[in-house]
Amino acid sequence: MPRSSEPLPTPAGRHPRPSGAPPVGALLRRHRHAGEPLACEPVTEGLLNRGFRLTTTRGTYFLKQHLDAPTADRATIVRQHRATQRLHALGLPVAPPLADATGRTVAVVDGHCYALHPWIDGRHRDGTQLTAGCSRRLGTLLGQVHTALDRVMEPTGPEGPHGADDRASADLQDTFRAIDELIGLVRAHRPRDSFDALAEHRLRERRRLLAQHAHHRPPPAAAAGWVHGDFHPLNLLYRGAEPAAIVDWDRLGVRPRAEEAVRAAAIFFVRPGGELALEKVRAYARAYRRATGACGGELAAAAHRVWWERLNDFWTLRWRYQLHDRRADPQFPAVSALAVWWTREYEAVRDAFAG
Repeated sequence: MPRSSEPLPTPAGRHPRPSGAPPVGALLRRHRHAGEPLACEPVTEGLLNRGFRLTTTRGTYFLKQHLDAPTADRATIVRQHRATQRLHALGLPVAPPLADATGRTVAVVDGHCYALHPWIDGRHRDGTQLTAGCSRRLGTLLGQVHTALDRVMEPTGPEGPHGADDRASADLQDTFRAIDELIGLVRAHRPRDSFDALAEHRLRERRRLLAQHAHHRPPPAAAAGWVHGDFHPLNLLYRGAEPAAIVDWDRLGVRPRAEEAVRAAAIFFVRPGGELALEKVRAYARAYRRATGACGGELAAAAHRVWWERLNDFWTLRWRYQLHDRRADPQFPAVSALAVWWTREYEAVRDAFAG
């Protein structure tokens, strides 16, 4: 089951990834029904956790090693597993973990948490591969996830598992300090290349845009509910035109739901040059609103907050220049261009979401 982690992670949540094969023997002794191991191959898509395609005498499985510090504890993983089991019972396309001989779904070996899932044959599809009809089905699916989570999770209070700070919009002074720090790192990087030149250009451009739009900083979000937390193309598998499985529930939590809908659209429907395919966004957003009962004003406010978030976010550059990790470099050109294009086409984008 190819997986990917959150497209907007924070460096603080990362730590060195271990190398070598997982303890397959110890894990399969707990999952006696899974058979004897034949092959264990790494799945390469994940940025924060590790995944393996495990082939045994009784079938093929996805073995996940949880590494991302904020979500790698057993209690958090068990909560995710219970959620997917309940969603599966409601008929949603998810892939709940397999229980071992004792009924547990999380195995702790040498201090690391592992889970065994069924292997889902499917492929990822981004927005360029989705028709208008598929875009509508995508919006409906996310809306169904949000409404189903309301049914299967404990009620949300004013403070969700991630706290109120998650709902506060970015502060400009913090952003300006981050920009200055990153510019210094970019200019000191050697040998200097075309990526460095683009990074410095985008950072200076972003500082000008933020200064121009400082008075548009959004207020804290007013409402939140349970969300997947990481809904994007590499966490959705298709068979043909139909979704086969929503995977990677590591970021399950309480956050503004409409913002997840907007954030997902900004990932699914971004073009290589940084523009959004607005007709597909419109079809997706209308379907999401119908599925959830959300009004246009709620989606408009969410679009405004995600726009501000994108203007203030530089996670790909933090990975490259602060963590010396270049795996996110390919995402930078489109992500950085989107923030500029979205600012220029602000009204059209808001109308596509709010209709």
